[in-house]
Amino acid sequence: MEEVCVGPRARNTRCQQITPTLPLTGDLSEARQLGCDGLQPRRGVKSPPKVAGICFGLGANSKYRRMAACRPMAKSLVVRRAELSTFGGELAQRAAQYVRMSTIHQRYSIENQAAAIAAYAVRYNLTIVRTYRDDGLSGLKIEKREGLKQLISDVCSGRADFSRVLVYDVSRWGRFQDVDESAHYEFLCRQAGIMVEYCAEQFDNDGSLLSSIVKNLKRVMAAEFSRELSAKVHAGQLRLAGLGFRQGGPLGYGLRRELIDENRLSKGYLERGQQKNLKTDHVVVRLGLQNEVEVIQHIFRHYVEKRKSQEAIVRCLNREGVPNHLGRPWTRRMVDGILRNENFVGNTVYNRESFPLRSRKIKNPPSLWVKTKSSIAPAVDRGVFVRAQRRLTLRWLHLTDDELLFRLKSLLEKEGRLSEKIINNALGVPSIKVYCERFGSLRNAYRRIGYELKWDLDWVNWRSDFNELLSETAADLTARLKKVGLVVSFEPGIDVLTVNNRFAISLRLARCWRGSGRGPIWTINRRVVLPEGHIIAIRLGGGNNDVLDYFLLATREMTGSKIRFMDAGLHRFDGRCFSSSAQLATAVLHQIVGMPTSKPRSRHR
Repeated sequence: MEEVCVGPRARNTRCQQITPTLPLTGDLSEARQLGCDGLQPRRGVKSPPKVAGICFGLGANSKYRRMAACRPMAKSLVVRRAELSTFGGELAQRAAQYVRMSTIHQRYSIENQAAAIAAYAVRYNLTIVRTYRDDGLSGLKIEKREGLKQLISDVCSGRADFSRVLVYDVSRWGRFQDVDESAHYEFLCRQAGIMVEYCAEQFDNDGSLLSSIVKNLKRVMAAEFSRELSAKVHAGQLRLAGLGFRQGGPLGYGLRRELIDENRLSKGYLERGQQKNLKTDHVVVRLGLQNEVEVIQHIFRHYVEKRKSQEAIVRCLNREGVPNHLGRPWTRRMVDGILRNENFVGNTVYNRESFPLRSRKIKNPPSLWVKTKSSIAPAVDRGVFVRAQRRLTLRWLHLTDDELLFRLKSLLEKEGRLSEKIINNALGVPSIKVYCERFGSLRNAYRRIGYELKWDLDWVNWRSDFNELLSETAADLTARLKKVGLVVSFEPGIDVLTVNNRFAISLRLARCWRGSGRGPIWTINRRVVLPEGHIIAIRLGGGNNDVLDYFLLATREMTGSKIRFMDAGLHRFDGRCFSSSAQLATAVLHQIVGMPTSKPRSRHR
């Protein structure tokens, strides 16, 4: 005999039977034992009731008993289509049921509701033909309650093949904080000619004055229960957080959760997704593995001491293949979260944000935060952490022109001189990029505070042009190498070309400047990131506007922080100096990749 699914899915698919067997064979005693007392038959209901697959209250010689063999009631969430015609099954007697439980810990809540609704259906001669259910979902909102949303959709679209919706009680319909929302969904059903009946309530939902008053009071009580429970739970969480116990969601990188008992003895570490199972147990935060702690220290050191940006740190971590707790590439948000996390200096902080009754998220003032100090072994020095917070705060601080100049002048009075390194490393002073964008050039900013320099600062003002030149050279070289079948990638920021995932070529500028009474001098500066391989130096003309030629050097020649040379020293680069990017690409193929090709012509001076 075919079983038809009565859930919110397609009607002709099979479904699981989840309601326990209810052996109703003679009277109401067994139904009352399941918590169905007080459900009295309404006036006008004829007996014996007729429900598909159920014989109830039938005499020994009844024709209904002979037809159904009076077997135990089938699972109440399943109806046998073949028996509907035998027992009547008119539309007026067809009903759907809606069941809901709030958390996954309420193991038998759905079954208990279904059993009570099944007994109610038997009493009033109703046939349950459809089931809508929401498992482990709060009744505060409708957003994630797919069962209720499907029910409302079927009712409003006219797809409903039933005349009633059976619900255990008012709270199962929902604990909406706006009681009018609960009434609205019921009104949509009533407008479509479908009545909502609450099986365990002591009133008939017939629209009478008394029924309306009691029902609305029940809705308010259901909403108030959630508000009171939320306040009590939150107060308990604040108290436990003050004792140093972990409250809330998953941890970030470099931290672990340790499970301890009531005597604070360790019971091991919890893996991702695991939860404690005893009320007397608690969870505390501990530092992660040693390699994770070293990565955290590396991030703080590069951000505070080496003044690297978060984006540069992200590129470095991904380039080195450092894994993280999410198993995906690092992002700026991950690094920012580590730099702001007080857990790494030994503190735990709770209640920064709250989400009362699943409404909008609220950022609480620091006076409401619950902070415990020295509850975790620190991973970084407190002074380093404070400097990181200062830089993070100043990053988004908008300063007027007068404030920018005042800070720059104060730094000059403190240091006695100004330079790119001094400005970028000073706390509370924006980078030189800000001064160039605001005043047109760093020289103009210096002039505004009365500071004059003897040497040329045009290269600072032209930094964006230099970066564009490097990018254009990299693009041209990449296109030429790809034409011969090589795999080439360029990483901006560190300006490194990678050929065939094997050969690293760093692009650098050889800028020109003039000393006192001497000819032009070219300088190739070393950067923090210099992978082993080769360097392509782009030599610029006297005004640093035009490209003269290209040098191809091995990184081992960069023994110090820079390479300097004059016209008289160009013979050092014989055989490695090229006048065009085409010759340079040919040299890369021959000297670095090792592809057979004709020897490029060198330029001698």
